[in-house]
Amino acid sequence: MSSPKVVLAYSGGLDTSVAIPWLKEHKGLDVVAVTVDVGQPVDLERVRAKAKASGAVGAYVADARREFADEFLAPALKANALYEGVYPLSTALARPLIGRHMVEVARREGARAVAHGCTGKGNDQVRFDLSTTSLAPELAVITPAREWGMTREEEIEYAKQHGVPVEATKASPYSTDENLWGRSVECGILEDPMVEPPEAAYGWTRSPTDAPEAPTTVRLEFEQGLPIALDGERLPFHEMIPKLNEVAGSNGVGRIDHVESRVVGIKSREVYECPAAVVLIRAHQALEGLVLPRDVLDFKRTVEQRYAQLIYDGLWFSPLRTSLQAFVDATQERVTGEVAVKLYKGSATVIGRRSPHSLYQSALATYSSGDQFRQEMSEGFIYVWGLPARTWAAQTPPPTSTAPRAAKYRA
Repeated sequence: MSSPKVVLAYSGGLDTSVAIPWLKEHKGLDVVAVTVDVGQPVDLERVRAKAKASGAVGAYVADARREFADEFLAPALKANALYEGVYPLSTALARPLIGRHMVEVARREGARAVAHGCTGKGNDQVRFDLSTTSLAPELAVITPAREWGMTREEEIEYAKQHGVPVEATKASPYSTDENLWGRSVECGILEDPMVEPPEAAYGWTRSPTDAPEAPTTVRLEFEQGLPIALDGERLPFHEMIPKLNEVAGSNGVGRIDHVESRVVGIKSREVYECPAAVVLIRAHQALEGLVLPRDVLDFKRTVEQRYAQLIYDGLWFSPLRTSLQAFVDATQERVTGEVAVKLYKGSATVIGRRSPHSLYQSALATYSSGDQFRQEMSEGFIYVWGLPARTWAAQTPPPTSTAPRAAKYRA
């Protein structure tokens, strides 16, 4: 008689490989591995074979790069999603997608639980757990790394004892995660927030000091808030992102050094490389500034902040995120046009923008001939606009203090 099944989010690394026999030995569960390609360097068939060799009774693999770009990155880009105004949420956006695939496989396989390799200190445990809870509350979530208490050396020994293939590689001093939207780096010397990240920590971006002496200008075309062409070449979004990562990264663009507030309540120093995300968000913001009224822009910034926090906190599938998405999507109807961005030694500067829906009217903005702005009307506008302040001031008693002012005047 077969054992009950658990679906494991499987990366092919040491932690998730060891989790396969551990779940059988300590929980009495047969493991079905699920590996989702969201743009990380992965050979799906090789990972599938390793999962089987580690003891998995089944192994699913999925190339979800288009799905990731269209259903997760695109909505986040429309919302200019930046956690704490800095981080484009690359890792955070991938977790609900992986969680959705885990739930789909669990239902197909008749599993009673899902599992992942996250520790008890990180954000990803929250994201995987809440994605499962939101999509399939009947499924239990098992987290071996929160239970087993093994060191890396002990994990390697456990793997050898249970016939798990362990690749002899030089251990990196850093913990990294990659997908289409960015690369995250932590641990090692980076845990001291006063220490500048060494060049060895970076993998996608050239040091700005070593970047080309001549700037590179990229032109991005948007249609209803989404990028559709790079330098005149129409590309699916999931194909455009890697191209833009390469060109922006070669110019030193996209490095982020941030001490962020984790969901579990601790501060963590994180280093990110997000070249395409930085350029695209900056270009998208510039185009919005051209076509959206001031009150919409102001309110949307408030929505963007809350939207980004929901993603970071693992609440992609929450009713609030869905509701905020409806507002964001409504604002994008006229966000169509072209933006030019100059990339130079670590900076990405918007140098031009145009749109058929532009609210910029040169006849109103110019100080030269052709000015159609009726300046004589401003006096009446200012009178009405300032009426509340004038009324308030009239009812405010004058100050009674006789203390001398700091300022000294000379006649």
